[in-house]
Amino acid sequence: MTTESEAALGNGRGRDARLAQVIITIFGLCARAEGNWLSTASVIELMGDVGLDAQAVRSSISRLKRRGVLVSERNAGAAGYSLSESTLEVLAEGDVRIFQRARASEEDGWILVVFSVPESEREQRHALRSSLTRLGFGTAAPGVWIGPGTLARETRQTLERRGLSGYVDMFAGTHLGFGDMRSKVREWWDLAELTQLYADFLQRYRPVLYQVTSGGMTTQEAFALYVPMLTEWRRLPYRDPGLPLSVLPPAWNGEAAGTLFGELDDALGPLARKHALSVIHGQRVKREKASPASQRA
Repeated sequence: MTTESEAALGNGRGRDARLAQVIITIFGLCARAEGNWLSTASVIELMGDVGLDAQAVRSSISRLKRRGVLVSERNAGAAGYSLSESTLEVLAEGDVRIFQRARASEEDGWILVVFSVPESEREQRHALRSSLTRLGFGTAAPGVWIGPGTLARETRQTLERRGLSGYVDMFAGTHLGFGDMRSKVREWWDLAELTQLYADFLQRYRPVLYQVTSGGMTTQEAFALYVPMLTEWRRLPYRDPGLPLSVLPPAWNGEAAGTLFGELDDALGPLARKHALSVIHGQRVKREKASPASQRA
């Protein structure tokens, strides 16, 4: 079944979902490099740097804890949170999609996932559909899902981890006929929606790249730009499974959007991480100064 961690990292909409996704972005960006733990004070300060108020952040963190995405832990007497094991697994998988951006070719072939779930287990059917959608599969026919051959290993691992492999048959092969594959792809995937999502990203963040390359940006300003950008981008590689360019519309704007993301990641990422570390380590110094031992000294 789809875990709460995976649901939280998916394409949820609305203010609460967006807030949770920003929190997870910050944990993914910072916590894993800090022994998988962030103090509550550090998270609240970092979320404030992207314009989010403390009370809303505390409420969202509590919800993520109840859903098993975050785990409450105290470190040296300070309240804080770590990412759950399942969330760490999902983030590790996401790193490959988000930062490596593998693009299939027609020579990689295709994989088909065929499943049939009894009506009495409709929750598992929903979990399967959600899992395949998040992996980026298209729907070729009822109960028949298709993806580029490069998804085979990730699909197998994901379905096994979620306990869904018993409902599924997987096949690998090539398209032998009939009809034009480019036309088929437009039927199986909502390319119009995906094209619009990429266009929105390009329109919003091309000016940001110009701003960055013009110079004079502080680490805090870079952090405030980088975290929302990364949060928005994280969902796109799951909507676009890396289909071969030969079956996509000419001048596919997903390539331009991917290039823009890479340039922004290179320009903003190091500055944003530097700011995050300064906040995290600054909060640590404050705790140490306020500790009973330091006061006695």
